[in-house]
Amino acid sequence: MSAVPAVFVHGNPETAAVWDPLLAELDRAGSPRAGLICLSPPGFGAPLPDGFGATVGEYRDWLIAALEELGEPVDLVGHDWGGAHVVNVAISRPELLRSWASDVVGMFDRDYVWHDLAQRWQTPREGEADVAERFGASVETRAATLVERGMSRPVAEQVAAAQDETMGRAVLALYRSAAQPVLAELGQRLEHASQRPGLALFATEDHMVGTDRQRRRAARRAGARVDTLDGLGHWWMTQDPARGARTLAEFWAQC
Repeated sequence: MSAVPAVFVHGNPETAAVWDPLLAELDRAGSPRAGLICLSPPGFGAPLPDGFGATVGEYRDWLIAALEELGEPVDLVGHDWGGAHVVNVAISRPELLRSWASDVVGMFDRDYVWHDLAQRWQTPREGEADVAERFGASVETRAATLVERGMSRPVAEQVAAAQDETMGRAVLALYRSAAQPVLAELGQRLEHASQRPGLALFATEDHMVGTDRQRRRAARRAGARVDTLDGLGHWWMTQDPARGARTLAEFWAQC
């Protein structure tokens, strides 16, 4: 395998700090990379540019532009909303990729139903109230909430420090732009992602990204290999970064 860059894209309500433990493991293992690059979506650890509406389509176009700047095909890895942006790029611009990996492929299944928190954010006034309370809490409270939901404390403390009103605005805009049937319609083109090797990561304790049936059906349509991360949850890369690093390295070696 010739060395190519590996590019990591995180989701909500996060910063690139979620990748730190995994990147350290990849470095330690001496994976033959041309670089380990983290791209922060606007509003999530990066500024929101003037006129950026924080919609599904705009995040796809942002990621496409960032990959075009790199100038060579990459191994693209996404988590949470970052994983959705990855799938959207794999569908629309596969020539920018050597391979792709995502832990949210099931969200593109025709039967996927948004989880309760997402539906709250998609509801006018209720979403604003929730975001104001959530992102207006103290850093300590925000970190404790992330730890309670499964993020390791060292990472949670870094992420919580970056959660602010700007991130809250991006959260509301992004989720509202993706209210169903938007994702189901995007998923109608899943087969296009099979033009490049794909990896669907299934963390068994992550219950926000579709049922097992939905995930497997979507992965099959996208032509993606399935790797199951037994016992791990939504923030698998902070819970067991060594296992995540091994899984990615094995996938890349077979591409």
